[in-house]
Amino acid sequence: MNGSETSKYKSKPKHEPKITATGKLQPQDKEIEDAVLGALMLEKDAYPMVCDILKPESFYDTANQKIYTAISTLGMNQQPIDILTVTQELRTEGTLEEVGGALHISELTGNIASAAHIEYHARIIAQKYLARRLISFCSKIEEKAFDESYDVEDLLQEAEGNLFEISQNNLKKDFTQIDPVINTAIKQIEAAAQRENGLSGIETGFHKLDALTSGWQNSDLIIIAARPAMGKTAFVLSMAKNMAVDLNTPVAIFSLEMSNLQLVNRLISNVCEIESEKIKSGRLNQAEWIQLNSRVRKLYTAPLYVDDTPSLSIFELRTKARRLVREHDVKIIIIDYLQLMNASGMKFGSREQEVSMISRNLKQLAKELNIPIIALSQLSRKVEDRNDNNKRPQLSDLRESGAIEQDADIVCFIHRPEYYTKSSEDASGKSIRGKAEFIVAKHRSGSVDDIDLRFIAKFAKFQNWEDDYEHVQETIGSRLNDDHGENNLEQISDNQSVDSSEVFLKNNEDTDVKF
Repeated sequence: MNGSETSKYKSKPKHEPKITATGKLQPQDKEIEDAVLGALMLEKDAYPMVCDILKPESFYDTANQKIYTAISTLGMNQQPIDILTVTQELRTEGTLEEVGGALHISELTGNIASAAHIEYHARIIAQKYLARRLISFCSKIEEKAFDESYDVEDLLQEAEGNLFEISQNNLKKDFTQIDPVINTAIKQIEAAAQRENGLSGIETGFHKLDALTSGWQNSDLIIIAARPAMGKTAFVLSMAKNMAVDLNTPVAIFSLEMSNLQLVNRLISNVCEIESEKIKSGRLNQAEWIQLNSRVRKLYTAPLYVDDTPSLSIFELRTKARRLVREHDVKIIIIDYLQLMNASGMKFGSREQEVSMISRNLKQLAKELNIPIIALSQLSRKVEDRNDNNKRPQLSDLRESGAIEQDADIVCFIHRPEYYTKSSEDASGKSIRGKAEFIVAKHRSGSVDDIDLRFIAKFAKFQNWEDDYEHVQETIGSRLNDDHGENNLEQISDNQSVDSSEVFLKNNEDTDVKF
């Protein structure tokens, strides 16, 4: 027998199991790997059953990895998969001798009778591969943890990012027959019909917006974008107040830009309708102290949860969001704002790629938790560069990533014309004082439209345009008589200077703040 004939029947290289640092054999099952490969070459319809489960690296044996690579190449090119074609593909790739030659390929099919349980066997291989990845991951983290040159916080972020990547690669959802989905849809329609407002989603308190969207829908990612000073934070705080205080809907706010104290001060100004400057300075007259004391009580029992973790990572958000939904039944999450988030522990070629990854995972989180997620976003300076008559934002103005527009179910903009015109009237002579345009520019499940809202700057508050604002011009005394009949506040001068802070603190000293 000559040399070429000898190599033709060359046996497969000896398989040497790998031992971990702890002296244990890594999870693997060579017999099942051989059985799956044999079944793939025996049954013509076997590959589509496992192509979504297995990758070449799923196999422990390096020779089996190369054989499965050849099978995958044939499958993707829609070519027949059998002993002859796999052998030829390995020969073309120059790896036939490395896997044991044609003899070993024929042995794989000779040891299997059918592909009856190939999917079950493939999942065993995938699970063992996942276990090996976790072992490798833990070993690397352990090694770095012993190295004092690594910052522990950075290492924690890296560990979280790598573990998240492993879990995402393993996350696969099977298809669903349409019947149960139809039943769920019918139940939602029936539930919406029984509600007085007729909304199928979460009510925002802004009537025209609710009519357009039927409320924020579960699993939707909503992007609200604007240039600085347009009132993004003021809008979501007004909306959160409507939801949590007026409608008792549990809301969570992740504030990456402001501390929880700053956020709550703005919320107090919104609810109590006291100027934010007075809230910060504490220079309130007697009537305002009583108004603060009266109205702030609504916030104590509101199901509103605030997290002000700076530079929040998408991985931390996922963990906290799951806990909020599980423990507090939170119905909607608000993030202020998207560009301040990061994906620590994962490496990207550019900031745009990182923002794309964050927006994609926000959408996945909304689907996983089945709640709406609202993320605020900055707009690029292109808005400012356009001429004076065209400052309205567009989808192309979204900053840092086109993926935000792609991933979002709804994209909205906030535009206040008077900010740019410095006038109280538009070109047609109509008053635009306090007018804010809420522009729904993308709506995956419905129509788009512009909605007029009223912005009250001194309270950093948004309200429905049709709501009468005259009541905020009235004397504070006449407003509070309804809340406290025993107080004849019409006799109190707005300029009267008394130290009512002591009364305020005394009245609230036994009250627990829920934020």
